[in-house]
Amino acid sequence: MAFWTQLGLLLWKNFTYRRRQTFQLLIEVAWPLFIFFILISVRLSYPPYEQHECHFPNKAMPSAGTLPWIQGIICNANNPCFRYPTPGESPGVVGNFNASILSRLLSDAKRLLLYSQQDTSIKDIQKVLGKLSKLGNSSSSDLKLRHFLVDNETFSDFLHYNVSMPPSAVEELLDAKVNLRQV
Repeated sequence: MAFWTQLGLLLWKNFTYRRRQTFQLLIEVAWPLFIFFILISVRLSYPPYEQHECHFPNKAMPSAGTLPWIQGIICNANNPCFRYPTPGESPGVVGNFNASILSRLLSDAKRLLLYSQQDTSIKDIQKVLGKLSKLGNSSSSDLKLRHFLVDNETFSDFLHYNVSMPPSAVEELLDAKVNLRQV
């Protein structure tokens, strides 16, 4: 019972104090109301604007491999925001660079080395090695930048739609030759 007695005495003391200090009571009630009305007036003066949902292009982490990681850094350097879902946004997709020429070369070599159990695997490996040595020995390669990019992907779409360059300049950029020795 001591708790209820103490609580009753504390409330009676607080009520007596408030009755004697009317100006302080008015300030304690009016100050939060004043701040609340300021917040309402600011909200009415500056209504919120609608912001669309933001989809960012995917960027591979270094654990996904060096090539996807570097491609993700270079292709999405300005970190754009899109209204629609990006190609690599679905779960389990590491990168949307799977159809680039280097990725295809690596996947073909992996398939050749790991999954080929036929007698022609040695001949296939010799073909691949011959093509790779021919590619490495050629000083003026016929590889263009567009061979490394995939149509309708992040960087190629960015070049075609978001860059303020004439289409002829974009095509000239995509037709630029790539020297693998310098790369």
